[in-house]
Amino acid sequence: MKPQELIQLMKIAENLKNNTRHSWTSKGRHESVAEHSYRLCFMALFLKDEFPDADMDKVIRMCIMHDIGEAFTGDIPTFEKTGEDEKKEENVVNQFIENLPELYRTELGELFEEMNALESKEAKIYKALDKMEAVIQHNEADITTWLPLEYELQLNYGEKETAFSPYMKALKEAANADTRKKIEEEQNRLI
Repeated sequence: MKPQELIQLMKIAENLKNNTRHSWTSKGRHESVAEHSYRLCFMALFLKDEFPDADMDKVIRMCIMHDIGEAFTGDIPTFEKTGEDEKKEENVVNQFIENLPELYRTELGELFEEMNALESKEAKIYKALDKMEAVIQHNEADITTWLPLEYELQLNYGEKETAFSPYMKALKEAANADTRKKIEEEQNRLI
């Protein structure tokens, strides 16, 4: 890749630092899309022992790239995202990939096809981690940042995506235990 092409990609990637998500950090600021993607990669790195037959390097590539569309569209919370929003994001991702040099166009095109199909073990792992990172981040944030609908959403979010694996189901159960504890502590505080 030519140096100037790489610099142009860095400008796109920087948008992921600037575009914030609905989630808040434990220090009371909005989380960036880049921070979310980083933690997905971090999680995937430490699951090699749980999924020894999976290509975890591919999972990490999926985690790095999964929200690239949000560099162009910004983040839309899951409970607000429409089919039209999803189509728009898919179109900008396809356009982004089409403008890459051939080596990367082919590699990332195939990667996104696999991610969207959600049939491979790697795609299922990435998708489950994507959901679980959001749940974990909400549990780390101050509960006053939660919307009323998030009390129930926290307990249901990612349930379908984690069902494929005993480990992922256990991770979801552990996160749910943290959610219940957080809600109970808030209720006790209000009494």
